[in-house]
Amino acid sequence: MKQTFDRRNLLGCLASLPLAGLAGGCSRADLVNALVPRDRYRRLVGLPYGAGPRRTLDLYRPDGEGPFPVVVFFYGGGWDSGDRGDYLFVGQRLADAGYLVVIPDYRLYPEVAFPDFLDDCALAVAWAGDHAAEYDGDAGRLVLMGHSAGAYNAMMLALDARYLDAAGWPASRIDAVVSLAGPFDFRPFDTARLQGVFGTWPDPAATQPVSFARGDAPPLLLLTGTDDEIVLPRNSENLARAIGEQGGAVTIVRYEGMGHIGIVAALAQPLPGSDAVFEDIRDYLDGEGLAAA
Repeated sequence: MKQTFDRRNLLGCLASLPLAGLAGGCSRADLVNALVPRDRYRRLVGLPYGAGPRRTLDLYRPDGEGPFPVVVFFYGGGWDSGDRGDYLFVGQRLADAGYLVVIPDYRLYPEVAFPDFLDDCALAVAWAGDHAAEYDGDAGRLVLMGHSAGAYNAMMLALDARYLDAAGWPASRIDAVVSLAGPFDFRPFDTARLQGVFGTWPDPAATQPVSFARGDAPPLLLLTGTDDEIVLPRNSENLARAIGEQGGAVTIVRYEGMGHIGIVAALAQPLPGSDAVFEDIRDYLDGEGLAAA
């Protein structure tokens, strides 16, 4: 069953943040992270989940006693850029709310192309599930979350079970997926980057999350901004429609006036007017039985 909500008047600095501000380790991410509180959680940096420098992750453990629900967050960057260190603000906000947070790096184009980065992401999820208890996490409450290309990665793992099954953590053990501005239905590949990342795969439809819509998918929360010109809202709308037609559980939330970067920047605790996106995520997870302590 599909539910739809509209958020109005969430404007200001969040809607106007440029793409460069939170991609590629630029100064705006540094500025936001400089304001992030350093208390009430413990951050472990550079834990390996596989071989190679890009198969490492940062873990954020909340203060207090668990067990904590687990969130694996995949950042965006068009599959050719991104660094886990830029997303301290995401780890802090979720850990402060009582979630055990895992933010992995993964290999990028042109070192790899589809589906190699999905294999990396699947290994990171399996690591989180296997090791959550060591950090007082509850692997029985495991959520995938991502922004932009990272939302694509999370959704592909949840909908096309082959990747997580191969990594040893079945997709059936994912309890929910939260997408911020995810690209789910973006053929044809009309840029050089998309052609490089996806264009050599022999079955283009197999690269699209919407192709794997199914009624027994984990519950999905799809967040999109009406002013997103990088990943158009129709990506979330098309996937929501396809999942709904299969009888699956999907909720889509639209933020009036919000752009592509503003929707993830809204998770940063210091930014004014940034509560709506985070509160919608928290309320949704609470409703799915994934509440933090």
